Amino acid sequence: MYRTRTCGELRLTDVDQVVTLSGWVQKIRKMGGMTFVDLRDRYGVTQLVFNQEVDAELCEKANKLGREFVIQAIGTVKERSSKNANIATGEIEIIVSQLNILNASDVPPFTIEDETDGGDDIRMQYRYLDLRRNPVRANLELRHKMAFETRRYLDQQNFLEVETPILIKSTPEGARDFVVPSRMNPGQFYALPQSPQLFKQLLMVSGFDRYFQIAKCFRDEDLRADRQPEFTQIDCEMSFVEQEDVLNIFEGMAKHLFKTIKGVELKGDFPRMPYSDAMKYYGSDKPDIRFDMKFVELKDLTEGKNFVVFDRVEYVGGICAKGCASYTRKQIDELTDFVKRPQIGAKGLIYVKCEADGSFKSSVDKFYTADDLKKWAERCGAQPGDLILILPGEKTKAQKQLCELRLEMGSRLGLRDKNVFAPLWVIDFPLFEWDEESQRFFAMHHPFTSPKPEDIQFLDSDPGKVRANAYDMVINGVELGGGSIRIHDSKLQKKMFELLGFTDEQAQSQFGFLMDAFKYGAPPHGGLAFGLDRFVSLFAGLDSIRDCIAFPKNNSGRDVMNDAPAPIDPAQLEELNLILNIKEQK
Repeated sequence: MYRTRTCGELRLTDVDQVVTLSGWVQKIRKMGGMTFVDLRDRYGVTQLVFNQEVDAELCEKANKLGREFVIQAIGTVKERSSKNANIATGEIEIIVSQLNILNASDVPPFTIEDETDGGDDIRMQYRYLDLRRNPVRANLELRHKMAFETRRYLDQQNFLEVETPILIKSTPEGARDFVVPSRMNPGQFYALPQSPQLFKQLLMVSGFDRYFQIAKCFRDEDLRADRQPEFTQIDCEMSFVEQEDVLNIFEGMAKHLFKTIKGVELKGDFPRMPYSDAMKYYGSDKPDIRFDMKFVELKDLTEGKNFVVFDRVEYVGGICAKGCASYTRKQIDELTDFVKRPQIGAKGLIYVKCEADGSFKSSVDKFYTADDLKKWAERCGAQPGDLILILPGEKTKAQKQLCELRLEMGSRLGLRDKNVFAPLWVIDFPLFEWDEESQRFFAMHHPFTSPKPEDIQFLDSDPGKVRANAYDMVINGVELGGGSIRIHDSKLQKKMFELLGFTDEQAQSQFGFLMDAFKYGAPPHGGLAFGLDRFVSLFAGLDSIRDCIAFPKNNSGRDVMNDAPAPIDPAQLEELNLILNIKEQK
């Protein structure tokens, strides 16, 4: 046997046992006639001891070991005289009697330590080495536990795990598809699924009642911290349910994961917030409610004072930063520079300091009296010692800018503690969103989302007024999952396609199989999909989903470890009946 025990399990109760360990050399230390080797495997680290006076040949062999050598050591467990409280095996050590080198190693390109000297690029290039590090391995262990507990919970709720196809038909809407040429069908292509949406609805038509799948999904879109070209969804669908049924089931799942994985009990019902309130008070459909600092509209209080910055815009909004009136000019300038960043795009920042003596100091006190500023402060709920920060502009744009400023202030004031969890449901999304460029409506979620029954009357007269039976679970400003009650009536689905600009022929070509299925008795149904990567990231306290994925892509969508994507052999192109015509990148 290569090993009888692992490097993380031996304790004082194992003293005097003869054991065999195998693993990687973490570190070597030479002290006088003694050599100490830290041996690492997935389970932990154990100290090996070699004594020059006891066995000079064996000690010399140990002295020739290098970092990341794979070795086998046989020896006796003994109590350490100098204990190490930083590791679980720190009270024991192994007095080695036999050493076998199973595989030598080159010097690794970075140190395999919790705090490594390797930058992102080099660690991604040698990801298989990066995965040896404790923090990265721990993230994948956490992912495993969350997937396991998800399956346990859903099984107890009578869900069936059903796999759906990876090679499917390309459909419009949403992000770009990744496409796959078909050798057996020249000139035709599969697409990789952005989600199992259509198939899970077909499973409801098939009578499966409750389906789930931990499904790999693919979207060809620009990357960011919470986005990868391939990602994993906890995908779920239920028959004979209304919105409340879905919310209760998956609120229960979230509470189960928090309790079993994090040891955190989320008490009470998750708050429900209409989309309109989320945008009005937070400028985001995924608000972080760990702290208050809601938006306050001030436009009506700013008019008539000949301050063109406010007079010429449709929206003036502010937030109140408690206790920040003491901010220096340098700190205010830093905030101004922050909102002027290209990715935020504000032209400037107006502030009002509510001084401790009841007076006001502002960047616009040339235009507004102390009484004017007092009214602003009263509306904002500002007290002496507080700081009001104001942004004007086109409403939607200014609210997004104010959202970024609010989050920045929350971070600066220590109000975004990663160990505090504030969940909510955002509900009542618009069914459609209007695109100025194409002058048409798009589905805010997808074309199969059901309108609220009371709003169906507005589909013809005022589509923008129609709300969707859609919902997102948001925790700490992260959209963990979203879903909707689906359209199950063929006539209503046809109406939806018409409003989205599909001709009958286009709708039949793209979604005919689903529409045909609905003719054979489709039950009312709805569901939700969680982003497993985001859920794990939240639990691990990560800022990016990348480190909870075993082999992620970089920001350019490349796997730098195996150099993908890459050109393919001309013979493969010929076999696929493809000719490349690469346009020059501008």
